[in-house]
Amino acid sequence: MEKNISFQFKARYYQTSEITKDTRAIWFVLHGYGQLAQYFIRKFSVLAETGVCVIAPEGLSRFYLENIQEGGRKNDRVGATWMTKENRLMDIDNYIEYLTSIYQQEVVGKIPVTILGFSQGSATATRWALSGKVDFERLILWSGIFPPDMDFQNGGDLLRNKEVRLVYGKQDPFLSDARFTEMEMLREKLAIEIMKTEFDGAHDIDQRTLLTLI
Repeated sequence: MEKNISFQFKARYYQTSEITKDTRAIWFVLHGYGQLAQYFIRKFSVLAETGVCVIAPEGLSRFYLENIQEGGRKNDRVGATWMTKENRLMDIDNYIEYLTSIYQQEVVGKIPVTILGFSQGSATATRWALSGKVDFERLILWSGIFPPDMDFQNGGDLLRNKEVRLVYGKQDPFLSDARFTEMEMLREKLAIEIMKTEFDGAHDIDQRTLLTLI
């Protein structure tokens, strides 16, 4: 018999600077599968130098990147994930509440907000954006696509007046023709326009491209 319980839960996140009257924008950046926020946020240092405050939440589930082998692990590297197929709906509810709590604690006033999801974080970013719990101006899917289980009617209504952008490397091995086709199908169901930015690179954050998006 499976049962559920609610309880208080502490979670960490990382931020490049305090938000002040001089902060020109806030970017929430959501990492990909197996990454940690403390390292992922370093990829956005070029934004912090321009007056943008970058906030990097972290997936609520962490795990060792290497399986236990005979004699132990070769290293103790740890990664995080936003969700798996197991108990996924509860994980989605939990991370939306977590992200919203960070937003409510940090964002004051009318500073423009960008939500960026990288790889697996693209689905997380989209679900949070469509939750109606965050006021944002732009959604960036970087090396990732929309989740297929969206509320397309409400999602389209919400995103139609936002800037939505797909950013990817020309040599990204995870973005096949099939993935681009799926993305286009989802875009059509949302009935929105998507701006595309590509760069000469693979499955990573390109800092020169970041500067063009400020």
